[in-house]
Amino acid sequence: MKHLINERICALFRDNWQHTLTYWSVFFSFGLCVAFLGPTILDLRCQTQSTLQEITLVFFSQQFFLFIGSTIGGFFSKTLSCSLSALAVSTLIISVVFAIIPLCHQLLMLAFALAVSGLAMGVIDTISNLQLVKIYQKDSTVFLQALHFFVGLGALVSPLIADPFLSETNCVIGNNSANATSLRHLRNKLAGRHVHNVSNVHLHTDGEVSTNVSYAFWIMALTNLPVPIAILILMYRERVFSCASDHSRRLLDGDVLAMKTWGTTGQLDDSGHQNEKPKSLIDMFNCCLLGNKHGLPLSFFGIHILGGLVLFFSDGIVGSYTGFVYAYAVSPPMNLPHKTAGYLTCVFWAAITVGRLSAIPLSYRCKPIRLLTVSQVGVIVTLLLLLVFSNSIVFLFIGTCCLGLFISNIYPCMLAFTEDVLEYKGCATAVLVTSAGMGEMLLQVLVGSVMHNRGSYSFLLSGMIFGCLGFTIFILLFFVQQNHKSFTEALPNNSPMERLEENGIKTCSGAVLNSWEIPERKSSIDP
Repeated sequence: MKHLINERICALFRDNWQHTLTYWSVFFSFGLCVAFLGPTILDLRCQTQSTLQEITLVFFSQQFFLFIGSTIGGFFSKTLSCSLSALAVSTLIISVVFAIIPLCHQLLMLAFALAVSGLAMGVIDTISNLQLVKIYQKDSTVFLQALHFFVGLGALVSPLIADPFLSETNCVIGNNSANATSLRHLRNKLAGRHVHNVSNVHLHTDGEVSTNVSYAFWIMALTNLPVPIAILILMYRERVFSCASDHSRRLLDGDVLAMKTWGTTGQLDDSGHQNEKPKSLIDMFNCCLLGNKHGLPLSFFGIHILGGLVLFFSDGIVGSYTGFVYAYAVSPPMNLPHKTAGYLTCVFWAAITVGRLSAIPLSYRCKPIRLLTVSQVGVIVTLLLLLVFSNSIVFLFIGTCCLGLFISNIYPCMLAFTEDVLEYKGCATAVLVTSAGMGEMLLQVLVGSVMHNRGSYSFLLSGMIFGCLGFTIFILLFFVQQNHKSFTEALPNNSPMERLEENGIKTCSGAVLNSWEIPERKSSIDP
C-alpha cells in the first residue's frame, strides 16, 4: 500500500513538476526577504542618516504590508494565468527592491521600498500555498512541507550573502563612539525586529557615510532574478499571459482540476463542460455554497476561525521567539556573552529548516492530524521545560532547537488539514495565511511591550501562554472538525468528488485525472 502511495505521489509530481518547482523557487524569494533586514539594519541606518529609533520603524512597514499582501493575494488566484502573473510581478518587484535599496538615502524612500516588498511577499505567501493545495489536494502535505523548507533555505542564504559586506565599526566616519562589539550586540538585538530595548541607545548621524552593504543587496537581486524568469517560462509553456486567456487551452487554467469539469450543481452538460459559469475558489460566496440547498453548519465557519487562530499563535510564537530570544539570553539570569547569544536565532531557524526537511518523508506515512498533534504537544512540552530550566544555558540551546523542530510542521500541516476537511474549496488557505501573518505581527509587539515593562522572564511565560492557547484551540478544532465531518456525511449526495469515486471514475487526491474521460461515463454519474 505504501508503495502504491509513493507511486501515486511520484506520478503527480511528474505531471506537475514545473509548477511545483516554480512555486518552491518563489518561496525561496520569500525567504530571502524574510531575513535580510535584520543584519543590514545598522548599515541602512547610516545610509539614510537616521536615528536608531527611526530606522527600526521600517520593520513595521514591511510587516504590515506583508499582512495586507496576504489578505489581497487570494484575489489573484481566480485562474492560473492571474496567479502566475501576480507571482511574476511580485518576484520581479523583490529583485527591483533589492536593487534600489542602496539608492534610498532617505528614510521615507526606504520605508516605501520595504512596504512594496512586504506587499509582494504577502501575495507570494498566499498564492503559492493556495496553488499547491489546488494541484495536490489530499497529497498536498508533502509538497507544502517542501515549500516551507525553501523559506528557511532563503532565510539562511540571505544573512550569509550580507555578512561579508556589513560594517564592523560605525559606518559614519568621524564618529568612533561605537566599537565592533557594541555594533554586533545592536545588530543581534535589531535582528528581532523590536524597538523597545534600543530607546536608550544613541548613535550619531552626522558625518561621511562609509558602507559596502550595497553590494549585498545587488547580489541578492541577481540571486533572485532567475525566479521571475522561471515563472515567465512556465507562463509561456501554459500559454497564459493574461487573466483573460482562453481557459480551454490548458486543463490547469481554471480553479481546481475537478472544478473545471463540475458545475455548481455537480452535473455535466453534453460537451463535458460546466453548465454554469465557473466561479473562483477564493470567492467567499462560492465557498459558502456547500451542497445544493443545504444550509451551512456553524462548524464550517468554526474551522476557518479556529484554524486561523491556531496559526495566529504558532506563527506568533515563531516571530516573538526569533525577535526576543537574543534579548532574553543577554539579560539576567542568563547573562550570555553577546556573540554566544547571537547563535540562538541561527539555531532556531536552522531547526525549523531541518524540521520541515525531515517532515517531507514523514508526510508520506502520517496524516496531517497526527503530525499536528505531535507538533502541538512537542511545542507545549518544550516551552514548559524552558520555563522549568530557565537558568540553564545548555537547555536554552537544546530547547531552542527542539522548539524549532516541533513548530516547523504546524503551518504546512494546518493548511493541508483544514483544506482536507473543507473539501479543498480554497477559502481556508487565504484565511489561514492571513491569520498567520497577523499573529506574527501583533504578538511580536505584545511580547516586546511585556518584556520592556515586566523583565526578561516574561518572554518564556508569554510563549507558554501562547502555546497553551494554541493547543486548546487545536483541541477544539479537532472536535469541530468531527462535527463537520458528520454533517457532510449525512448529506444525500455528499460531494461531487465522492460521487465520482462511487461511480468508478479514476481520481487522484480528490481531483479528476482525465476530465476528457468523464463525458463517456456521464450516464453512470447522473441520477
